[in-house]
Amino acid sequence: MDQVRIFALGGLDENGKNMTVLEINDVIFVVEAGMKFPESDQLGVEFIIPDFQYLIDNKDRIGGIFITHAHDDVAAALPYLLKQIDAPVYTGNLTANIIHERLKKEGIKRSKIHRLKRVSRQKINGIEVRTFPMTHSFPDNFGIAFGSSQGYIVYTGEYIVDYDMLKDEYLCDLNELSEIGKKGVLCLMSESQAVERDGHSAPNHRITNLIEPVFERSNSRIIVSCYTDSLFRVMEIIDLAKKHQRKIYFHDKDLRDLLKHLEQVKYYQVPKEMELTDKTFHNDMEDVMVVISGSGKNLFRKLSNIANKEDAKISFRTSDNIIIASPVVSGTELDYNNMENNIYREGGKLITLDSKKALSMHPSSEDLKMMMYLFRPKYYIPVKGEYRHLYMNANLAMKVGYGADRILVLDNGQVAVFENKILTSVSERIELEDTLIDGKENWDVTGVVLKDREVLSTDGVMIVGVGVNFKNKEIINGPDVQTRGLIYLKDADYIIKEVGNMMEECIIAAVKEKRYDNLAVRAEARDKITKYLMKETGKRPMVLPVILEINL
Repeated sequence: MDQVRIFALGGLDENGKNMTVLEINDVIFVVEAGMKFPESDQLGVEFIIPDFQYLIDNKDRIGGIFITHAHDDVAAALPYLLKQIDAPVYTGNLTANIIHERLKKEGIKRSKIHRLKRVSRQKINGIEVRTFPMTHSFPDNFGIAFGSSQGYIVYTGEYIVDYDMLKDEYLCDLNELSEIGKKGVLCLMSESQAVERDGHSAPNHRITNLIEPVFERSNSRIIVSCYTDSLFRVMEIIDLAKKHQRKIYFHDKDLRDLLKHLEQVKYYQVPKEMELTDKTFHNDMEDVMVVISGSGKNLFRKLSNIANKEDAKISFRTSDNIIIASPVVSGTELDYNNMENNIYREGGKLITLDSKKALSMHPSSEDLKMMMYLFRPKYYIPVKGEYRHLYMNANLAMKVGYGADRILVLDNGQVAVFENKILTSVSERIELEDTLIDGKENWDVTGVVLKDREVLSTDGVMIVGVGVNFKNKEIINGPDVQTRGLIYLKDADYIIKEVGNMMEECIIAAVKEKRYDNLAVRAEARDKITKYLMKETGKRPMVLPVILEINL
């Protein structure tokens, strides 16, 4: 009988950075490759992606990488992974187009992208893989069922259950889910982010009835903020503008490019006569809807720039109606608060949606129960969410009759092993370190750069410079001591003098003992000065000794 191993390289006890690994015998399947935004104390970090080392070490066993949809939390890390390994990618038609464009921008040409129908069956390295359609805020979204002699291993992806959804690219087929359940499911992995909500998410994921009154009563300009990849919500907003005969101006190129992808696959068409371009839009227009889009904290920063009249395209007016249709997500709270303060300071009208009325398109408790009922798994694994979400999802499973021995709340890197339809072990752990991305191409795997930034922000920096004769290493200039963010120089002359003396003594002693080496002397001085400053000031600043050797 097949051996099955399941573990996550990201996405457990955190928001985003989703990546789940399934091993059936010797074949590895990777499900999703996402990123997450950094916390406010992770200075200079743009985003965080999973640790790929296990996949790099076992790249020859990877049968495929499955991307359920094109949201950043499940797909943004894919280019970074494909720079390290060459493996086939399986995804839907729309997502395939988007991934192809992203890989092209990153100069990745060798990767093969396979386009899957939302309902499909195929054999990959001898393993049956089925996809089934699920409703989410991004079209073409699907879940996956991997076949094994122990039963199916099912990954639902992100979803809601919406009986009023009739568009094929969003439609969920409950019959397909039920059929898989009848054939036997060993394990069900279901997301946890919205488990604390009662009832179903639908129909409260729709925002039309919440924001339409603004369109009905306002004769002035309307500005709407929305995350770029929340396409279902974007289409609702466009349809409202169409209904109320407002022109539409898309502030950001990324969203317009994404809508072009929708048009190419014939999922949605923005009426050309309604759309304004950079050339036809001007700031004095009243009967217009401006869509501000972006991801994470960058979206709220754009709105702050508009409020502060620092945006190149739009100047803020007190008559503007600003609708915040983008919920605050983890890591964006500070930027949201700054944006809100800036808009109110300028006298703006801000309409924010109640998070209890405008729900995200993630499964609430009754949606999760429905998946358990349809699939009837032997084991249940909550995925995607902070630990409290995973815990609440596990409790929900217990309420519908699952025993604690059939529910697995795992940590990232913790491996669940199944043999003969029985969970045999969760003791193995894979050591993981987050990969911190600074800008487009700069990787910080070890965290040294981040640590330096933390030191600079809390304890400051001290630079100690000395000039020496290149030939005999005699001191001819300095020492010159400069500090930033450490001490006020006028109140600490004795510290500056002592640090200078310590630098001189290290150089003189090394020359006298005939062991002078520029790098070694600087390291010695750094250690002594750091200990001295810790004793005198209680701080451990970044100390940068500089020895300039001058050829006279």
